[in-house]
Amino acid sequence: MRRRKLIALLGAAAASPRLVIAQTPQKTYRVGLLSSTAPLGENSPLGAALIRVLGERGYENGKNLAFERRGAGGQLDRLPQLVAELAASKVDVIVTGGYPATLAAKQAGVAPVVSVNAGDPVGTGLVGSLAHPGGNLTGISDVSAEVTPKRLEFLKEIAPTLRRVAVLWNADDLGMTLRYRASEAGAQALGVTVQPVGVREPNDFDQAFDAMNRDMPDAILMVTDSLTLLNRKRVFEFAAAHRLPAIYEFDFLVRDGGLMSYGPDDRESFGRVAALVDRILKGAKPAELPFEQPTLFRLALNLKTAKTLDLTVPPTLLARADEVIE
Repeated sequence: MRRRKLIALLGAAAASPRLVIAQTPQKTYRVGLLSSTAPLGENSPLGAALIRVLGERGYENGKNLAFERRGAGGQLDRLPQLVAELAASKVDVIVTGGYPATLAAKQAGVAPVVSVNAGDPVGTGLVGSLAHPGGNLTGISDVSAEVTPKRLEFLKEIAPTLRRVAVLWNADDLGMTLRYRASEAGAQALGVTVQPVGVREPNDFDQAFDAMNRDMPDAILMVTDSLTLLNRKRVFEFAAAHRLPAIYEFDFLVRDGGLMSYGPDDRESFGRVAALVDRILKGAKPAELPFEQPTLFRLALNLKTAKTLDLTVPPTLLARADEVIE
């Protein structure tokens, strides 16, 4: 009798596969988000882009997807501990923003890593080549060598007499140092001199401003990392006080008060990061996924800031802007 009942139950299950599927718990994928600054929020433009593209691929936050967010708040010595916390949370993949966070996650080797805004991954030694990264890391690569000369061209359009540009960057961040070097090469091609202004901690900004006061540049290019980002208002104020045009790498800095920016469309980059995360969650190895390069770039202008600086934005430059803040 028992044997007949067991056979009947198995037969019913085979005839109704939905019954078996309904009883199989859905896997929840855990994605770690690691930043050198504040944790990446889901309501931020970049966090929203990540969630949107993952959603298009069948991942729903709170159902089969969970995020573990960690941010060092500019205290880079906290990064190894934050990576350890992500490992303890058993994340399936870690998305990193910036070179220090990427290096910390790569060195820990606790999970596959997808990197963005970390500089040139080959130049920094994060990977051997873009086509064959090897190890546990892939992501979106830097294209500063191509983009920085364009930033200087935009500066020259808004300030035709440009001869010397101060490049402000974190000299302790290798990824950002390579961006500075790219600016040197690009400036030479345009007949512009670079005034190097490296900083390593918040107190260095006063010294940087003193150096610029002694030998005033015609414009500023700020390379963005956790240190310069956290001190961006001081850069805005210095530029305003001396009526200096300044260009930044990301459009959110223009919305925050900066004059202009030109760089990769971060929404596109984070969307492609999400696609790489999807491939890894489906079994792909980071070592087999080539580093991708940005394909969309945005020029943003803040006309209110231009007016404050007593600058006239050429109509040709205004016409090419992807975003104009008035």
